[in-house]
Amino acid sequence: MNEMKFGGQYRIDSVRLAEYDYGSSGVYFVTACTQNKQCCLCDVIYTDKQWTILPSAIGQRVIEGWRQITAFHPYAHLDAFQLMPNHIHGILIIDKPVYTDWQPNRFGPQRQNLGSIIRGFKSGVKTFATINQIDFAWQPRYYERVIRSDDELKRIRHYIDANPSNWHKDRDNAENLFI
Repeated sequence: MNEMKFGGQYRIDSVRLAEYDYGSSGVYFVTACTQNKQCCLCDVIYTDKQWTILPSAIGQRVIEGWRQITAFHPYAHLDAFQLMPNHIHGILIIDKPVYTDWQPNRFGPQRQNLGSIIRGFKSGVKTFATINQIDFAWQPRYYERVIRSDDELKRIRHYIDANPSNWHKDRDNAENLFI
């Protein structure tokens, strides 16, 4: 990635596909992190030979907010999802069978696309935190990948499902004994 100055500050180039329309039908892998990767969404514990997620109040709101995406964006469908202590992973499917207005990715106001879905989701969680006086913020950006094949979809679903079992090795886990 190149770093360029924008408004006097360094800015990292987008990882988005320049000619791709993120409002068109597609399958997307999304990761959103808490600000400074603060571990505040849940605890991951090992009990009864399995990894269990215990959501915090804000973590529970994240789960509910993710499930509500389809109520605000009827063209969106939810697939795999995983809450982790400092991030979430999810697969979103945008289904617009009669969509014909292909618009390559561009900077600026956007609606009815992946960016607007994630912006609304993150905003809803932040609003809940503010109203309930919970110290919480998201990192400004998020990671997304256009999933291009059934094999890739299967691999990403497995990665999402297995994520809790790898938390004990994560560098952001303060209890990681392997650092």
